[in-house]
Amino acid sequence: MKKVVPSIFLFPILLLWNTGIAQDKTPNANYSYKKGDPNGIGKWYMGREIAHVMGYQGMQWLDRPEREEEEHTTTLLMNMEIEPEDNIADIGAGSGYHVFKMAKLARNGLIYAVDIQDEMLEEINSRKERDQIKNVRVIKGGEISINIAENSLDKILMVDVYHEFKYPAEMLASIKKALKSHGKLFLIEYRGEDKSVPIKELHKMTEAQAIKEMKAAGLKLQRNIDNLPWQHCMVFIKN
Repeated sequence: MKKVVPSIFLFPILLLWNTGIAQDKTPNANYSYKKGDPNGIGKWYMGREIAHVMGYQGMQWLDRPEREEEEHTTTLLMNMEIEPEDNIADIGAGSGYHVFKMAKLARNGLIYAVDIQDEMLEEINSRKERDQIKNVRVIKGGEISINIAENSLDKILMVDVYHEFKYPAEMLASIKKALKSHGKLFLIEYRGEDKSVPIKELHKMTEAQAIKEMKAAGLKLQRNIDNLPWQHCMVFIKN
């Protein structure tokens, strides 16, 4: 545990490296605006303040060698029960940490690596070309859409990224539209109920808050797989 905690505490610091996020105060019934946590953007959704986006400068932290020990990423992928033919999107793919692991499992399917930062997408493209990986498609995401066609995805993975969406209601509408009728959304967030998880509060989420926001988007909790050290592994399906 002594080796784990120092690297985890770097996470809130890395978040501050992204200085290009300006507060958006466009009128919208879904959102309200008020001063809140220093780690937030001052924009609120369903009682939750939205967190700053982690900048591309934190890329090395995403690929840290101890990540498997800290997050049990292999267990996470086992939870997803990935089939060879699956089409899967990693929303907020970052440097591609999960993308290339999933590509090996869904060898006859397609992995969509979606991110909003060009630097992250460049890193994924570079690795894709270097290793000649054919079943990864890089997608530039938007603030209100994942930019993937309707009814095209068997599974969607979001690891510690949803709480940073600037427009969560619009993004969830896009996500729901892209899922097939039997599709599943795997929402991975640090457990907000657990004060011992060494992550800033704004970068955690409770199961109750997640259920509330997903319900508003027409998604329901199928199960919360409780086998990761610090994170929820919540599986949502279309309601």
